[in-house]
Amino acid sequence: MDLNSVDEVRPATATDWRPGDAWLGGGTFLFSEPQPHVSRLLDLKDLGWPPLVRRSDHLEIAGTCTVAQLRALEPDPDWASFALVDQCSRAFLASFKIWNEATVGGNLCNGLPAGPMISLTAALDGECVLRAAPDRGPGRTVPVAEFVTGNGLKQLEPGEVLRAVRVPYRALRRRSAFRQVSLTPHGRSAALLVGTSDPVDGAFTLTVTASTPRPVQLRLPSVPSAEALRTALSDRLAPEDYFDDMHGHPRWRRHVTHLLAEQIRAELSGGTT
Repeated sequence: MDLNSVDEVRPATATDWRPGDAWLGGGTFLFSEPQPHVSRLLDLKDLGWPPLVRRSDHLEIAGTCTVAQLRALEPDPDWASFALVDQCSRAFLASFKIWNEATVGGNLCNGLPAGPMISLTAALDGECVLRAAPDRGPGRTVPVAEFVTGNGLKQLEPGEVLRAVRVPYRALRRRSAFRQVSLTPHGRSAALLVGTSDPVDGAFTLTVTASTPRPVQLRLPSVPSAEALRTALSDRLAPEDYFDDMHGHPRWRRHVTHLLAEQIRAELSGGTT
């Protein structure tokens, strides 16, 4: 879509951010609908951030890393949960061709309940690295599960940019189970849940997204019983906490969230679904 309110596109390094600016990564959201409040685009790709860097204790995913680049990464042999990358990528409400342009950072910064890169990085205990300007100062860090605070809402100040997401290797070594459901065969996710089990201490984490306005996580010392999981979910999420839009009624979302959570629990406990 043409953005007729935009009168200038500049490299992100060439100027300081000002009201009316928007950071341009892949542009798959920016160019999908009118943006009347945007008058200038600052192109982040000119910064040349390496898309993926293996650090001493974590994988660093640049904000400008595309979904295709993340999918193409050759995982270490013990990254048991790397299968989540493919599973979450296929949860996009878009053609696979979008993977070549859509960025991990852009999906997080949209802050939509059904953002599959939010689901992925939250489930893997990702940490957002935020900076007030693309390459100036150390900035601050926020867990992905706390970065998105509601439908389209996130902990991102005017002029801040998502520099990277740090995913700890320990999270990548966990066993994982993935479940997703939509009202239609290729529709937007109405519920997307990821469960992980840590081989070191047996800790169980359930990450609920899409059925809730923001990521919700349950952390338990081990894979719980079916009753304990139902109780924990009900205690954490009241009926009014579920998201309501054309892609699913809250009562139905609550029902499928509990259903998928039990399937995940059974799979990670070694039982049948």
